[in-house]
Amino acid sequence: MGDQIKTSAEAVEADAIPRRHEVHADPNVEACKEVPESVSQKPVGQKSPAEWAYERLILYIQNFEQQLDNEHEVAMGFAGGEAGVLRIEGMGFFDPDMITFYGSDSMGVKTQLVQHVSQLSVMLRALPKPSEEVAPTRIGFRLAADLGQSSS
Repeated sequence: MGDQIKTSAEAVEADAIPRRHEVHADPNVEACKEVPESVSQKPVGQKSPAEWAYERLILYIQNFEQQLDNEHEVAMGFAGGEAGVLRIEGMGFFDPDMITFYGSDSMGVKTQLVQHVSQLSVMLRALPKPSEEVAPTRIGFRLAADLGQSSS
């Protein structure tokens, strides 16, 4: 909030480059500050609201999974209503403004949520993995790998 003067080119560039910032009370939680190159290659103004929301959700899911132990997987709770929880097994977007989540509910029933980006409100949750013998599924890493491939 200084008196620094920016050229119009610097202002446009700053507007197009996504920034990320967070702070945590727990000093052991590593805050994510960098935006991956795969996300910042295409200017925000050239992305649909669905694509932009999808990319940022991938980063949040991946970061959340990095904090989980081997006994838990990522799921999402629905804000408002009694819709319950969905174990995230896939995610996508449909331009210009729809996001979809694929997964299963707490009873193991196949579930899909389709949501308009203006209504997007996701709470990430840690659910115990379904079986002790199986390694936890880390969808965030698969989504991030796809994000790197699809933006080139």
